[in-house]
Amino acid sequence: MSRQRISLRQELPLLVWLVIVWGALWQDFSPGNLLFGALLAIAVARLFYLPPVELSGRFNIRHAIPFALMFLFRVVVASFQILYLAVARGPKVTNAVVAVTLRSHQDLIVTATGHVISLIPGSLVVEVDRSTSTLYLHAINISSPEDVENLRNDVRAIEAGLIRIMGTKEELDAVRAEAAA
Repeated sequence: MSRQRISLRQELPLLVWLVIVWGALWQDFSPGNLLFGALLAIAVARLFYLPPVELSGRFNIRHAIPFALMFLFRVVVASFQILYLAVARGPKVTNAVVAVTLRSHQDLIVTATGHVISLIPGSLVVEVDRSTSTLYLHAINISSPEDVENLRNDVRAIEAGLIRIMGTKEELDAVRAEAAA
């Protein structure tokens, strides 16, 4: 299979991400290990047929740092909430599967949103409908329509944060317009 060549500018964020994942998997961020990870990332990207990941060509570090801090804060808070639910309420906790339709139809944004949601304790992506960009989440402690709406708003806020970091200009304009309304 021949693969359409992707410019290094478009592929560089993917390669950097693969190197970061390599270092995290080995828990070793030494220069030698990262160099080997970079060589593997280039080999994987060049030798094996992979469907092209369409990147917007933009990455906003000013939004990425607060997003990462917000993510860490949510992980800590949700961990304590799950601890409380497990100790205090036990098997009386109600769960639900909630459908959340996202704004973005980019695979990268949909996937990143799903991963961020799944990494925060208390919810897990059980299904993704690519045709409609809908995530189906199994969430804990959902007992009312207000809880469902709060979960949907949280997911859409996370998606908006990811769009601000690496979404297309059109998606960013839509998020800004929605925030202004």
